[in-house]
Amino acid sequence: MTQIAVRKQGYTATVVAGCFAVLLAQVAYSLPGALNGTFQQEFQTTGAQLTWVTAAFAIPMVVLELTTGVIGDLFGRKRLLQAGAVATVAGSLICYLAGTVQVLWAGQVVAGLGAAILYPISLAMLAAVSPTPEARSRAIAVWAGFLSIGAAVSPLLGGWLAQQGHWRTSYLVVIAAAVVSIAVTQFAADSAAPEGRKLDVPGQLTLALGLIAILFGATQGSEAGFGRPEIIGAFVAGVVLLGAFVVIELRTAVPLLNLKIFANRAYAVVAIATVVGMFAFLAICYSLSIRIGAVQHQSALKIGVLFLFIQGPAFLLAPVVSYLIRNVAPRWVLTTGFALIAVSGIWSSTFDIDDPSWTVFIAPMLALGIGFALTVGSITAVAINTVPLRLAGMASATTNLLRDFGFALGPVLIAAIAVSRANGRMTDELGTALGESGLRPPYTDIAGGIAHEGGAMAINSMPVVPGAGPQLPPVPMPASLHTLAFESLGSAYSLAFLVAGLCGAAAAVLTLVGLLGSRDADAEEPLVDAELVPAE
Repeated sequence: MTQIAVRKQGYTATVVAGCFAVLLAQVAYSLPGALNGTFQQEFQTTGAQLTWVTAAFAIPMVVLELTTGVIGDLFGRKRLLQAGAVATVAGSLICYLAGTVQVLWAGQVVAGLGAAILYPISLAMLAAVSPTPEARSRAIAVWAGFLSIGAAVSPLLGGWLAQQGHWRTSYLVVIAAAVVSIAVTQFAADSAAPEGRKLDVPGQLTLALGLIAILFGATQGSEAGFGRPEIIGAFVAGVVLLGAFVVIELRTAVPLLNLKIFANRAYAVVAIATVVGMFAFLAICYSLSIRIGAVQHQSALKIGVLFLFIQGPAFLLAPVVSYLIRNVAPRWVLTTGFALIAVSGIWSSTFDIDDPSWTVFIAPMLALGIGFALTVGSITAVAINTVPLRLAGMASATTNLLRDFGFALGPVLIAAIAVSRANGRMTDELGTALGESGLRPPYTDIAGGIAHEGGAMAINSMPVVPGAGPQLPPVPMPASLHTLAFESLGSAYSLAFLVAGLCGAAAAVLTLVGLLGSRDADAEEPLVDAELVPAE
């Protein structure tokens, strides 16, 4: 049986398996979107602890995607995709059983490992069975649509279950979806591209440790202070390690990431725009979740409905995006998409925190969703069609790494900006608020300690000032303290929306100018050089 025949035989099953796998990964990744407020109230988290719920998933996902791409190229992708689903089962089970936020972090780490496999391997499998660039573009558009279905359904499901008092059940749904993914993948065609590929241990270690150091510094610095020695040390270590990664990749015979692919101007421009634009996208999503859930304490279901407006367009517009990818220059599609992301962020920054109406966000979130629909598929198509098919594993893993690095930076950096700003104002005005509170010692000391240790998020969420034994019972949290915390957080997340919107605008300008005169790149080499193995 020829490879072409195998490809035709396994095409549909492989596309189904790849799309379901990315849906699973995105459901697991997006679930905290509607539950941040629930997590904050159940586990009494600080701002940084809440950020780590998302970061704990994103960090292993980002730092391991290139390595899982290599493993799939070397040893085959089908079994590896199933292993990613198994890791998702394990991580979701830990989250379901979590009694503390630290255990929740552990579950997120394991599930993030599963996503590090599911994202790049599902995309590489689709590329391997697609006989032409046009077929790849269509498959990628459908893949991106299912990614968005997962991102839309997950917060809605989590929000509905949280409103019913059963947020943990949402993780059981993820486990069930993972089992289905394992079964569906059994019918897919296996593929590999081992030529010129091998594990690059020094490159993987320097990349992983460098990214972890930078993300750790950004997350912890928002609460501990960016001037602390350990935070400065983390940033310095991150920069040094990533510099070492670049040196290693340029010198090794078989790099984890072939940096020469960035010599293609279109690829390089889209790569930078991907990080900046996806940062803007997820920064807006995260800010929405925190503003409505953790700050205003509104229903998680309302957040889930808003996420439906964000992610729904990518699925509904999949045929349109597929047509645009194949017939319109990426410059115009990407510029329009990033511009809509910019509009969403800037528009959202104008809403007053005292306004409890969540429906005002529907229009800007719809703009965000359309912008994401136009960008995510186009980014992937440009990347995959720029390289020969034998490099599809590396290109797909690199594309996912860049996109997910932007995603990881979204909540981490935007929370660093917002938490720092909110806590700074809280500290500056705390003395006045305590003076107006009517509290007396030792309650003033207790409230002040909570403000300094837990920040504005802790004061905003605590209904009482704790006492100290039977002689000092808890007393209601004074309105002056609550108002200060609430307004500090509101102002901070308005700034967060604005920063995200401006980053979206920067990505739009970059693609508009940087892709001027570029042509769509096709894979020049024969499209039959990936080794395909018949489905069992």
